[in-house]
Amino acid sequence: MEPLQERLGHVFRAPELLETALTHSSYANEHHCENNERLEFVGDSVLGMVVATWLYQNVSLPEGRMTRLRAELVCEHSLWEAAQRLGLGEYLRLGRGEEQTGGRQRPSILADCVEAVIAALYLDGGLDCARRFIHENILSRLDADLSPEGDYKTELQELVQQTPGSAVSYALTGERGPDHDKRFTASVSLGGEVLGAGEGRTKKEAEQMAARAALRRLRGV
Repeated sequence: MEPLQERLGHVFRAPELLETALTHSSYANEHHCENNERLEFVGDSVLGMVVATWLYQNVSLPEGRMTRLRAELVCEHSLWEAAQRLGLGEYLRLGRGEEQTGGRQRPSILADCVEAVIAALYLDGGLDCARRFIHENILSRLDADLSPEGDYKTELQELVQQTPGSAVSYALTGERGPDHDKRFTASVSLGGEVLGAGEGRTKKEAEQMAARAALRRLRGV
């Protein structure tokens, strides 16, 4: 567990918390021990609170947009990406069935594990410990350009809607790279004319970057 604790940036006073956070129900059923679901419950609340507080303090957006941005940050895909970067899959304790069917790479299992690890950090090291982990592994992935502006797709839609009958459409134009480091490209069009293109780690991020390019074009930036 020492290499993982180094990645997490915390040495556990109660290492059994981390062990439980890595224990899937399939393993617990076979070995009659506690699984990580109760920790996941706590971690979900801590994650939501920390992300919501950070958005309130750092992003000047109305409540509706902050809600959408928070949802993007705490969604399964975002947590799966954090788990991949940390290599949590190699430390999971899985039952034989899950092991044989690719459980170490299953997004739902890894996302739940991240929430459980957040809870373990919170219970062992306090809120500051959990907050530091969330900032480094989840909030840090928020594009620096997105922070002040927020949701470029919504801004573009609101701008276009000033002309009645106008609507934008998005298209995925390509993807490259291995599964653990995929890059997507997307374009946004208005009335058949491409207004902008962008690239991102996810399809949604690529669409956001395309919307940003379109906004700059329409505003003459």
